[in-house]
Parts: sequence; C-alpha cells; structure tokens
Amino acid sequence: MATRINKINMYKPLVAVPLYNHSKTLPTVIDDVKKYFTDILVVDDGSTDNSKQVISELNVNCITHEKNQGKGQAILTAAKYAKENGFTHILTIDADNQHYAEDLFKLSEIAEQNDKSIVIGYRNFNTENVPGSSKFGREFSGFWARVQTGKKVGDIQSGLRVYPLIIFDYLKFHDKRYSFEVEVIIKSIWAGFDVKEADVKVKYHKGRERVSHFKKFQDNLRLSILNTKLTVRAMIPYPHKKYIVNKDNQVVSLNPFKVVKAELKKNKSPYNLAVSTVWAVFWGSIALPGIRTMILLFGMGYFNLNRAICLSLDKLAMPPFIPAIAIEVGFFIRHGKWLTEFNLTTLGYQAPQRIWEWILGSLVVAPVFAVLVGIIVFFIGKIVRRGLILSGR
Repeated sequence: MATRINKINMYKPLVAVPLYNHSKTLPTVIDDVKKYFTDILVVDDGSTDNSKQVISELNVNCITHEKNQGKGQAILTAAKYAKENGFTHILTIDADNQHYAEDLFKLSEIAEQNDKSIVIGYRNFNTENVPGSSKFGREFSGFWARVQTGKKVGDIQSGLRVYPLIIFDYLKFHDKRYSFEVEVIIKSIWAGFDVKEADVKVKYHKGRERVSHFKKFQDNLRLSILNTKLTVRAMIPYPHKKYIVNKDNQVVSLNPFKVVKAELKKNKSPYNLAVSTVWAVFWGSIALPGIRTMILLFGMGYFNLNRAICLSLDKLAMPPFIPAIAIEVGFFIRHGKWLTEFNLTTLGYQAPQRIWEWILGSLVVAPVFAVLVGIIVFFIGKIVRRGLILSGR
C-alpha cells in the first residue's frame, strides 16, 4: 500500500524510524512499515552495533549521526529532511518492534483529516510483559501534562506519533533525548495546536529480547528537570506565544500582546472566570499556609483555569481581614460567642487556640467568601461580555 498524497490538504507523510542499536528488530519493523508506506527514513543515532550493515540491506533512506545525540534530535533530523523534500508530516515508529505499522497507518488517516494536529497512539497495556515503570510513567507524565496545560493527554510517552511539520517551523525545543517527546506535546498545546489520540496495540518482549536504552537515573532526572521548568512556566500569568490558522488555511504567529487583545475580543465565558475566582479565593482564604498555594497552582493548571484571575484574586484573602473573620467564626463555633477581648492573653498566651480557631473558621469563611466573590465576577463578566457584543468587538 503506497503513501497517499491528499491533493486538497497536500498531506504527504514520511515515516521516520529513530534507531540506536536495534539492528536485530529493525528489519521486522521496516518490512511491516513497507506494507503501508513507501516513504521511509531511518535516522541512525550513532549506533555501535552492526546497524549500518543491516540498513544497507533494507533499501531505505538513512541519515547517520556520527555520535549518539538522543531520540529527540533524531526526530528533529527527520523533520528537517522531510521539510527539505516536500513532505508535510512525519510519522514516528520506534525501531524496537513494540508497535504495529497498521496502527501507524490508522494514526496517519486521522492526521490526514486533521492536518494541523499531533496524533498519538494510546498504548493498550492489557497485554503481557508490560513493565510497571511504563504504567507508572504514563500516569505520572499525564498528571503533570494536565497541570501544565489543563488538557488531558492519555499517553504522552508513546513513541507512535504523527507530527505536522509546521510545529517545527514555529516552536523551539531544548530537550534532545527521551524528554523531547514530553516537551514537544506541552509546547504545542500551549501554542494552540490540537493533540488527538487513538488506541493502538503494543508488544513487550521478554527478558533479554527486550532492548531498552532508557537510563533510569539520567532520563528520569531529565524528565524531572523538564517538568519543573514546564510547570514553573505554566504558572506564570504571561501568555504563551500562539499560532492560529488564517482564512487561507495558513498558520500565522501572534505575539503575546496581540493574543491578549484577541482574547479580550472573544466571547469569553463568565462561568470560567467565576469558577477561576472561586478556586482562587477559596484557597487564598483557607488556613493552610504553603499547602494552599501549591494546591492553588496545581488546580489552576489541572482544571485549565484563568491564570491571571487565580494569581491575583487569591490576594483578596490576605491578612488581616479574612484571617480575623475566620478566627471570630472559629471562636464562635467553639464557644458559642464572639471574641471581643484583644489583649496579650487572648492574642499571645492563647495563640495556639487562635490558630486552631483560624483553621476551623476558615472552613466556613473560605467557601462562603469564594462563592460570594465568584457570583460578583460572574455578573461583571456578563455585563462586560454584553458590552463587547453591543460594541461589535
């Protein structure tokens, strides 16, 4: 089955196979891919086994890195080659024979209809010999992806993918090894590109038959550092650079200030603003110093809330007013009366009791105050939105 070129969308895919010391499984992978695609590129990332000899017998195009530079760099090399040779997409499949070319063809069909989306194969782990580290890694990375983007990505570590080449024109990536596959998804979502997933099969070989180049310490450290950087960037209320499709179906760039202006002209949902407000004010009011800030930030990303709202309106609960009200409410709950004496005894010697009453009272004050401010923001949002509609903006 030959590679198809969609003349309407000009969809022309290149299958890229990153290779590093998988000479034993590479022939099987290439034979499988040739059933569905004709344009194949192997990127030999500095293999030290007999990969060169094996590749020479497979009748496929090959680019060789003299030294091992990492899987991410191999994919970037393939993307550069694809662009120079008139392709629109690269389809990646690992050389370890864990994936099936028929699934790659399925992803390709989805990409053909969604030509500016990244398509990922969601691995079915209901099979034999699946390492526990793979299961944990998928869930762990998926959690952080949602914190960083507000979007759910089921299998951000899957190597079976389709990339539109336009993302390599407009985005820059710094990680060149396994962590690249996380970075490219997060930054693409930030930029406004869509990510789609489809179920795919996977096979894990037993014992010595399975050759993995994942270095537990080094690669997990790289992933940890990357997730830290991405999470910090996600929490900063400064807009990401966006890319949109214009009326001519071309991707164009908007600088951050133009993005803000464009967003203000959209019919933004007052409901989202109100929910963001409730979340911010609640965790700003709750008496859990340190912990509340961490939960506020994680939830802001996980639920895709308005960052500017979350990082500004939580300040409404700053001392002394809201903590003082919480202490009064907590005192009333404990004693059935209000605290009216403020002296060295009640605020000094009895400080542990006041702290306990602050925590207790905040459980009542935080939700009430949060909902009240949320309602106000909701109606303000409705008024502003109506004004923008009437003004034609």
